[in-house]
Amino acid sequence: MARSSKRRGPLRHPAATEIDLLDVLHALSDPTRITIVRTLLADPERACGTFPVEVAPSTLSHHFKVLREAGVIHQREEANRRLTTLRQAELENRFPGVLTSIVDAYVAQQG
Repeated sequence: MARSSKRRGPLRHPAATEIDLLDVLHALSDPTRITIVRTLLADPERACGTFPVEVAPSTLSHHFKVLREAGVIHQREEANRRLTTLRQAELENRFPGVLTSIVDAYVAQQG
């Protein structure tokens, strides 16, 4: 079977009640993942290949998986692309102020 015709497995997204603070903190501990989150704060939905990061596609896929499995992002398939959104409202309800505090602190640290 040609690679392009293989079906990807289902994406794992934890329920809002299953999102763990330590998983979120771990997911937000990487500069590439913070860039993904910052991009989604400015642009609510983006295709995977459109983020302003300079990493290999396989590395970017890994970063998306970490964010997705921690409950930070949601991804959905649309035709031949994967669209990514930030689970901002769910995170804010579960851990008020955590997401914006971490992103703001990162931006301030960068100068």
